[in-house]
Amino acid sequence: MVIGHADGPTSIFLAGKLGMGWISFAGAFIVILLCIPNIIYAIRFRKLKYKCEIMLMKIMEQVGWYASLILMIVPIGLSKFGFASVGVFLIYSCSNLLLIIVYWIVWMLYFGERKKWEFLTISMIPIIVFLISGITLRHILLIITAIIFGIGRIYFIQKQIQ
Repeated sequence: MVIGHADGPTSIFLAGKLGMGWISFAGAFIVILLCIPNIIYAIRFRKLKYKCEIMLMKIMEQVGWYASLILMIVPIGLSKFGFASVGVFLIYSCSNLLLIIVYWIVWMLYFGERKKWEFLTISMIPIIVFLISGITLRHILLIITAIIFGIGRIYFIQKQIQ
């Protein structure tokens, strides 16, 4: 059996059927790696206030963030879960791995002296991770929530660097 030019075992892995209670462990791992530095930062700098005058943008960012996190773990809205080909799976894996490594390195730098480029980088990487994941998984809801998150986050970034 060949799916997307893959051999038997790879095809089974790539075609993973969506069932009740199904969870994406790769997505959960990515979410954990995205959240750990944010949690540490929130605890360490809990007295910092963020500028965001337009409540709609704050809501968009928060709804987009949490919805994207949930959709990375529980692929709601997909009739079947899998990648179109081994190449798409490699794009998903390699790009997310590279982005997470860069994300953690920049977070480590940001915990020291906070620079604008570091803030921009750690703010944009989650948007890119969600978009790449949504596109490679053909997960329309994840793409939509990533865009909503991105709009809110870009407004937030613009306010913070002023």
